Amino acid sequence: MTWHEDLATHVGNTGVRLPGAGGHAPAAANVAAAGAGWYGEEEEGRAEEGWAQQAKGFAESTAEMLRELGRGLWDVAAQSLAGAEDSEVARRLRKRAAATGKRLSFMNEYLPEERDPVRCWLTVAAVAFVSLLVLGFGSGNETPVELPKKLIIGPPSADRIQLPDGRHLAYQEQGVSANRARFSLIYPHSFLSSRLAGIPGIRASLLEEFGVRLVTYDLPGFGESDPHIGRNLNSSAMDMLYLANALNIPEKFWVVGYSGGGMHAWSALRYIPDRIAGAAMFAPMANPYDSKMTKDERRKTWDSWSTKRKLMHILARRFPSLLPFFYRQTFLSGKQGHPESWLSLSLGKKDKTLLEGPAFNAFWERNVAESVRQGDARPFVEEAVLQVSDWGFSLSDIQMQKKEARGFFELIKSLFNQAEREWVGFLGPIHIWQGMDDRVISPSVAEFVRRLVPGATVHKLLDEGHFSYFCFCDECHRQIFSTLFGIPQGPMNPAPQPSEVVSELNEEITVPDNVTDQEQGKSGLP
Repeated sequence: MTWHEDLATHVGNTGVRLPGAGGHAPAAANVAAAGAGWYGEEEEGRAEEGWAQQAKGFAESTAEMLRELGRGLWDVAAQSLAGAEDSEVARRLRKRAAATGKRLSFMNEYLPEERDPVRCWLTVAAVAFVSLLVLGFGSGNETPVELPKKLIIGPPSADRIQLPDGRHLAYQEQGVSANRARFSLIYPHSFLSSRLAGIPGIRASLLEEFGVRLVTYDLPGFGESDPHIGRNLNSSAMDMLYLANALNIPEKFWVVGYSGGGMHAWSALRYIPDRIAGAAMFAPMANPYDSKMTKDERRKTWDSWSTKRKLMHILARRFPSLLPFFYRQTFLSGKQGHPESWLSLSLGKKDKTLLEGPAFNAFWERNVAESVRQGDARPFVEEAVLQVSDWGFSLSDIQMQKKEARGFFELIKSLFNQAEREWVGFLGPIHIWQGMDDRVISPSVAEFVRRLVPGATVHKLLDEGHFSYFCFCDECHRQIFSTLFGIPQGPMNPAPQPSEVVSELNEEITVPDNVTDQEQGKSGLP
């Protein structure tokens, strides 16, 4: 059977005879006439409609196929994992998942109580992913900005001492010499800083006027100081003590604590109080996880922080191994940057004005370059972890009332005799200067310190920020020294002036009028 006959069996006898099928020429003409309606304009429209339907059908078929494929894979996975719940791999995965969930459970505190944590955090993750995609696509249309400059690290130039454990500690001295110093100050620097910081903008003439010797040093792993793996605040106080002994600082010295460096100043008051004459603290930090800090005080400490800074503190406390990634994107990148972005700081008006000035920018670039000289993230991770970990003491341990063993009758007697108990610990002066517009260290921290350290004097600075009072302010520096040391008395054993030396020599060779020429010749005088 030919294909013509097969087709005829399906469509019946239409009266049309196709060429080559035993028909005649008139039949072929009829086919041509009939075909005009099938393959003309009407067919063209049907062809176009067919393409749209074909595309729609293809999409539906593809979706159906993918759906069936997904179901098949799910069935295969379900059959493969059937009975594997008690396997060793499953038990290890469940154990790890439980441990991870426990470490992340603290984040549920930020969710409303009526919300399901699983659904909430899945939503948060999805929104964060979409936000990153939007930011990624939008960044391509941004106006190009000037590329940051490279950090310039100069050759090593620090004086160093060797500590009993073999490490070297780099230091720098300013002000009067050791034998002329009326007051000696030791200043441990803050995070992302170095011995070069000192008191930014302090004038040599002011140090001379008050007879001050200012010693700054690099913390372990910073600048030119050797790293100290496993260091803590006790070892930090011991480093300070060894430095004082090596530099022949007699008896007692003052300790200066600014911002994050206040942590090391507090450790000196706790562990070596007998060598400390007093403390000058400027917006000093306190441990935000101190056991004596109330929930309201902790909330006020965090309120003014940026979101990124809160994240960095959470990482330092929970996941410190992630910190090097962020540090290498900022101050360990070898590029220059701004402290507001690198340290995720919130700044007030006066702080922003100061940080935009050329004097602070020059100081900042030089100080940061020295701080990251070794290019190692570990010292910075150690410092960040120390800030949010157990310090080994509470600020309330710096000044405590002496506990006395009392019997029953002594206890009854004390109820009627309100004599004050004896205080122990560091009993010297503690001065705290706190800017009321400080958004780096909240003013509430100073109130917390005063509650735990009753002997501390807090100087509240209206309209001052975190940097504006301590850095590049001649009038402020004079006020600070006047508060600490009183009326300036100059250095001890002042060096004689050249004019005084000449006058003394003239007095020694002056010849009295009653000396004869003969006696003058015998004495050898001219």
